[in-house]
Amino acid sequence: MDLINILRQFRIGPFAVFDFLIAYLGIFLLSSTLTKYFAKIHLYFSRTDWLFLTLPIGLLFHLTLRLRTPLTKMVMDPHGFYAIKALILFMLFMGFRKCRNPQNIKKF
Repeated sequence: MDLINILRQFRIGPFAVFDFLIAYLGIFLLSSTLTKYFAKIHLYFSRTDWLFLTLPIGLLFHLTLRLRTPLTKMVMDPHGFYAIKALILFMLFMGFRKCRNPQNIKKF
């Protein structure tokens, strides 16, 4: 067995803990760079906003690349998994609710 399969064997239900850990760690480390790039188009996202947007962004990429994962199967199922769909919508709301123009941020 190779290292990736060993790391991915730890699961919570159908989800590999390693996949979520790497996704959130990657966004955590890249959030300051992403914030700088989005500030150029007059949008400001805090690190917390980026962490809330991690799953929706990952889901968007998986759907775009047509990768079938347990989460994409659950979201695309029209007859069930409403809690997962509600969670994704909640995370989108929380990620975008404080999206603002960096020129409007008050400096203390």
